[in-house]
Amino acid sequence: MAAELDFSPPEIPEPTFMENVLRYGLFFGAIFQLICVLAIILPVSKSHKTDSDSCEPKNSETVKKPKATAPQISKKPKKETKKKR
Repeated sequence: MAAELDFSPPEIPEPTFMENVLRYGLFFGAIFQLICVLAIILPVSKSHKTDSDSCEPKNSETVKKPKATAPQISKKPKKETKKKR
């Protein structure tokens, strides 16, 4: 009975070029996604100087007021036509 059992490792074919490209592409994609998620979770400030500037009140020259809404030009009055009977 012991002679009938084959304990040799199974033959695994070498991966093809496309399988290697797919494997490393998936690894690269997963790492890229992790970096993107970490960038959302852990935002990094540019510098302390920009943080201190945002806390200071801005004078009236630098603060711009939104412009009043202009009437929409795209809405043209409908042309009145006489009904033909």
